[in-house]
Amino acid sequence: MKHTLLIFATLFAFAGCTDENNSLPKEGTLNVLTYNVAGLPEGFSSSSPEKNTPLISPLLNNFDVVNVQEDFFYHNELVKDVKHPHQSKYEAKISLGDGLNTFSKIPFRSFKRVQWNDCNGADCFTPKGFTYCQLLLAPNIYVDLNNVHTNAGVAPEDLAARRSNISQLNDFILRNSRGNAVIIMGDLNVRYTRIGDNIRTLLNSENKMQDVWVELIRENTLPTQDDVALTDCGGADTNPQCEVVDKVLYRSSKFITLTPVEYQVKTNEFLDEDGNWLSDHRPIFASFRYTFLR
Repeated sequence: MKHTLLIFATLFAFAGCTDENNSLPKEGTLNVLTYNVAGLPEGFSSSSPEKNTPLISPLLNNFDVVNVQEDFFYHNELVKDVKHPHQSKYEAKISLGDGLNTFSKIPFRSFKRVQWNDCNGADCFTPKGFTYCQLLLAPNIYVDLNNVHTNAGVAPEDLAARRSNISQLNDFILRNSRGNAVIIMGDLNVRYTRIGDNIRTLLNSENKMQDVWVELIRENTLPTQDDVALTDCGGADTNPQCEVVDKVLYRSSKFITLTPVEYQVKTNEFLDEDGNWLSDHRPIFASFRYTFLR
């Protein structure tokens, strides 16, 4: 009798799971933003964070998932008007922290911070690195999300440290995201045109990432790696034909297909009343359509 009850209970539980999965929406949209908010202390920042950070805060609510970099010194001002119910915990145990935080309308789990193995110069003053979490789009269906800020600079030592950073990120994804859908967003400080950079590692390795900018704006044609930067694009620094160091990369999985449908360098809303940018970086926006495959 006990065995019979156990069988019926198991069948009932299985039927419940099946009904729940069948009732899930089969597709949806996800819009994301990556933004280096230039949050070093006033006088050290390349922007004016005391004035600009409170202006940035409410603007972030227009996006499902936001990855910020350089969220160092003005975190309270940055999150003051942020309405996202899911936010990474600000940590500044060493120096000003890594400056990486995620704000999301979508639940996420397994958040962790990883420090780079290599750095150079001023980049060693804070524990820069990347973060990892899993966006739960539906029960048991998730996308691995990385927020990245690599070593800056173009001196030989900077380039070597950044190549090490990209390789470390690539290895982490190989180990921890095997078979999973992935989105990488952040200030990668890399250019496809720069000979000393190895951003192609993420595309050409087993990880097989794709770049939303390359796919939508350049029609899947990578820039030539010839040290001729794509920065002279008709005078408009929001011209999407220009290459910026802030990137959005992605891949799908056998459980979920991610299809990028829009890429923008956001502009007007991220200017102050005098028409000045709120950060020394431009906010990069991407929108995806996702489809569940089970």
